[in-house]
Amino acid sequence: MSTLGIQGLPSGADDAHRLAARLGVPAGEITIHRFPDAELRVTVAPPTPVTVIYASLDRPNDKLVALLLAAEGLRRNGAKRLILLAPYLCYMRQDAAFHAREAVSQKVVGRLLAEIFDRIITVDAHLHRTPDIHDVFPSIEADNLSATPAMAEALRAAGLDPRTVVVGPDAESQPWVSKLAGELEIAFAVAQKTRRGDRSVEVALPDSTIVAERPVLLVDDIVSLIACARSLLAAGARSVDAVITHALFPADATTEFVRAGIRSVRSTTSVPHPTNAIPLDGLLADALRIELATARAAEKAS
Repeated sequence: MSTLGIQGLPSGADDAHRLAARLGVPAGEITIHRFPDAELRVTVAPPTPVTVIYASLDRPNDKLVALLLAAEGLRRNGAKRLILLAPYLCYMRQDAAFHAREAVSQKVVGRLLAEIFDRIITVDAHLHRTPDIHDVFPSIEADNLSATPAMAEALRAAGLDPRTVVVGPDAESQPWVSKLAGELEIAFAVAQKTRRGDRSVEVALPDSTIVAERPVLLVDDIVSLIACARSLLAAGARSVDAVITHALFPADATTEFVRAGIRSVRSTTSVPHPTNAIPLDGLLADALRIELATARAAEKAS
């Protein structure tokens, strides 16, 4: 019997099986039945002593309940260590109360997941004012992986004009925009963003000359992508392509991108989406290899 296995919620079943095959470990699917009143019945596959649940937590509310129920079934049936592999981790952006009586979702969901799991692995969590993922999960192991190496590898393979400028929409984006530019050995710039609401932002470039007559690679979410693309093209950018870690926007939003002048959009596989073009399999497998080696060593020792 293997000491480590991977199980996926229905939305991540294919990803879970692919990752398990890459690591040479068993894979199972967590099945969910929805009753007429919308309650869920969750059934897990036979667990291994160390069980990884693969669940990207976009559209998270039902998934959080499913995780609670799946964890109970896995623990009761023999799982000694539970790991949540959530390439997209929900409810991280609300890390403070910006208005009176607002709930701080990061604290609530952080405590909830820390009570269920022994380790959490995610990718580029939205930790805007939180210095480190361990501040969200101080009582358990946690890893916030960077998608930058996978993005750089995919962009290099596709061919990249060396005059390309990587642009981020605001100061918060500077660390990872500069990292991606460093990986690709090209220039970068950071714009200034003013958010008017969930779907309304204004973006301005402090120095528009850096993008004039040059191709631009834009990195951010859908709302800022559109506003930033318009500003870049107005500043003379030759072309604008977008790369996104988490594709948290409707599939039909491509018409909005085209209207804004964005030539192409590529996202990582952190959230299933038609724009997925940057696989994270290698990154996620590397994060689990030490776990797998530890589990196998413990099995031999026993």
